[in-house]
Amino acid sequence: MLQLSASRRDLRFNFPARTSRGALAVHTAWYLHLRDAARPDGPVGVGEAAPLAGLSPDHGLGFAAEVAALCARFNAAGYAEFVATDAPVLVGPGRPALAFALETAALDWAGGGRRQLYGNAFATGQAGLPINGLVWMGDAAFMRQQIEEKLAAGYRCLKLKIGGLDFATELAILAEIRAVAGPAQLVLRVDANGAFAPAEALGKLGQLARFDLHSIEQPVAAGQWGALAEVCRHSPVPVALDEELIGLETSARQEALLDAVRPAYLVLKPTLLGGHAATRRWVAHAEARGLGWWMTSALESNIGLNAVAQLTGEFAVGDFAQGLGTGQLYHNNVGAPLHIAAGHLHYDPAGPWETP
Repeated sequence: MLQLSASRRDLRFNFPARTSRGALAVHTAWYLHLRDAARPDGPVGVGEAAPLAGLSPDHGLGFAAEVAALCARFNAAGYAEFVATDAPVLVGPGRPALAFALETAALDWAGGGRRQLYGNAFATGQAGLPINGLVWMGDAAFMRQQIEEKLAAGYRCLKLKIGGLDFATELAILAEIRAVAGPAQLVLRVDANGAFAPAEALGKLGQLARFDLHSIEQPVAAGQWGALAEVCRHSPVPVALDEELIGLETSARQEALLDAVRPAYLVLKPTLLGGHAATRRWVAHAEARGLGWWMTSALESNIGLNAVAQLTGEFAVGDFAQGLGTGQLYHNNVGAPLHIAAGHLHYDPAGPWETP
C-alpha cells in the first residue's frame, strides 16, 4: 500500500537588508513524501506545500494539523495506487497549497521519484524557459543596483514591484531604465499588488504608459470587479490579474470573472490556485477568450519551483518570459539541478537532488 508522510523546512531568505522584504526572514515549507510501504528503498514522490501569509487560503497556524490530517486520511484509505487527478478530491476545497503538493508527489512517484514530472523539453533538459528578472522593492539606489545586475546577467524582461515608494521616485526609476534600454531591447513589467485606489488608478496608469510597459499586475486590490473592469477597459497599459484569481475554485466563478473584467493577461501561481489541474483549467479559460497568461512561482523552494516550471513546459510559451526566477532566494534551499543562464531557467534531469 502507498504511504504518505510529511517533513518541514523553515526556508531562510537571503534578501539584502535594504529590500522592503527584509522583515520577512522565514518561509515555512511542508513536503509530502509518497512511497510504497512495502518497498522502503523504492522511489519516493515529493511535493511541496508552502502557503503564503496574507495570500494563500490555507495559510495559518492550523496548517501543520491540516498536513497531518491529510496524511492520516490518505494512509487510512489504503491506496494501492494513486494518481495526481485524485489529489484535489482527497484534499478538499480551500487548500490549494496542499492540493498542489499532493498532485506533485503523485506525479513524481509515478515517474520513479526522479523529480521529472512530465516529458516536455524543459523537464527532459532539452530546452530552458525564458524568465523575467525580478527587481525587489527597496530604496532607489538598491533598485538601480538590481536593475544593472539583471541587465548584465542577460535578462531581456524585468519585473518591478511598484506602489511601495513615492510614485514620483518610481517614475524616475522607470525613466532611467528606459534611458538605458528601449522596449525593443527590454520588456518591462510592473506589479502594483493592488496599491492604487480605483479613483487614481487610470491617472497613474496614464503616467506609466510613457515607458512602454508590457503590463501591470493587479493595479487595484482584489474583490472590486466593477472597478477593475473599468480600469481594464480604459487602461493604456495592459492589465494582468494575479491576486484576483485566488479562491475562485469553480469554473463558473472563474469564467464569470474573466467575462466581467476582460483583462489582457492572467498570472498563474499553482500553489495559490490549487495545483496542476486547476492551473490548466485557468489556461483553458484564458485561451478560449484570447487572453494571454504566464506562470509564476510563489516563493516555493526548488521542489515547488521545479514543479511549476515543468508544468509551464507543457505549454508552447516560446520566448514569452515566465516568473520562475525565485530559486536563489534562500540560504537553505533544497539542493536541485536547476540553474539560470542568460535569462533562462534550465533543468538537468540527470543532476542530483537533495531530499528534503
